Amino acid sequence: MSAPSPESRLRPLLPSPVQPADDERFARHGVTLLLKRDDLIHPDLPGNKWRKLAPNLAAAAGRPVLTFGGAYSNHLRATAAAGRLLGFRTIGVVRGDELADRPLNPSLARCAADGMRLHFVDRATYRAKTDPAVLAGLLELYGDCEVVPEGGSNALAARGCAGLGRELRGVADVAAVACGTGGTLAGLAAGLAPGQRALGVPVLRGGFLGEAVRGLQRRAFGGPAGDWWLDERFHFGGYARTTLELHAFAKDFEDRHGLPVERLYVAKMLYALTALAEEGAFPAGTTVAAVITGRPDEEAQSSSR
Repeated sequence: MSAPSPESRLRPLLPSPVQPADDERFARHGVTLLLKRDDLIHPDLPGNKWRKLAPNLAAAAGRPVLTFGGAYSNHLRATAAAGRLLGFRTIGVVRGDELADRPLNPSLARCAADGMRLHFVDRATYRAKTDPAVLAGLLELYGDCEVVPEGGSNALAARGCAGLGRELRGVADVAAVACGTGGTLAGLAAGLAPGQRALGVPVLRGGFLGEAVRGLQRRAFGGPAGDWWLDERFHFGGYARTTLELHAFAKDFEDRHGLPVERLYVAKMLYALTALAEEGAFPAGTTVAAVITGRPDEEAQSSSR
């Protein structure tokens, strides 16, 4: 008899709710805004964290999971929480060997409290984390593990996120999501029906995400899947960077809609949608679904620059 799946054991709220958002900034252009509340899927594994991790955990079949992230990685926190809830070992390879001699920040302290073994590496080693020699060294230390990439984005994750697209079939013309490593967008686009489009709003600078999404789709689906595009104007300085303008926008959105807005991903995506509506990017009659992938309590410490 096979072991129970992560989904059967954790009972995520699926499909996640879709809520209307009455907002004159969209309505005056004939655009309807919906909120796809993936943040409500599970209290410890919200949003795309659940969708990306669940198929990887099923593949691990109870073996230890080794994965990667920065000092404030939400992905590390979610993996550690899954290990605690499901009873398997987790190893987090953390960028920055200088952190080993400092008190743990709240994110890493949460990982440690959930039982994750933290392995700090220098930045050059971290950049080479996909090198077979680096991986072999880690597996020599920790034994047989399921290796999950930074951000959880691999072919399994993209297939998991295709469920998000399927849940939005017939619901919206455009589905928008904030992007870090591209796995959620790759799957979202693949799951949508013909005629629907997926918009990705990168939260990092660099212009590399398009090829990352295409690569994930090749590995997950054998080639391009769905209709998607990126708007790279709304990163607000890069990952974990915010501005006073973004904080003011997020606070206003919270006041308008009663939705706690996570600043590092969700706020940037909502800001982008509001700007695009003002620019006339969505024809009158368009319904846009904004995927709410996280909660404010997941935020890394950010700088208002």
